[in-house]
Amino acid sequence: MALFVDTSGFLAAADRDDRHHAGMAKAFADALSQGQRLVTHSMVVTETAALMHRRLGHAVTVTFLDALQSMEVVWVDEPIFKKGLERFRRKSPTNLSLVDSVSFAVMAAFTIRHYVGIDSHFENEGFARFS
Repeated sequence: MALFVDTSGFLAAADRDDRHHAGMAKAFADALSQGQRLVTHSMVVTETAALMHRRLGHAVTVTFLDALQSMEVVWVDEPIFKKGLERFRRKSPTNLSLVDSVSFAVMAAFTIRHYVGIDSHFENEGFARFS
């Protein structure tokens, strides 16, 4: 089974002061021990790196970027971006982000039903949290 990894999952797992840290660290450990395929996309990588750099510093961000080599990173192309943009426009003015909208398009394209993260938008869209 493939699991999509959201920015919220990456950040909580990396930040020991985050109230969701223990749960996300366990979710990653469980996923890896079960041989789950971890998938994210290029916009999540950019969003995560920017937030992580600001909140946790350069060294933690470099560690995150190096760890991506053990994951599948989908590089968002124009068709996927346009699908995400369509969803974003339909959901406006909710607080659903463009990155989340593109995440849902990636998950649909790769038939991924579960995610690692703490963002309730995923459950609202019918995806299940991996725990």
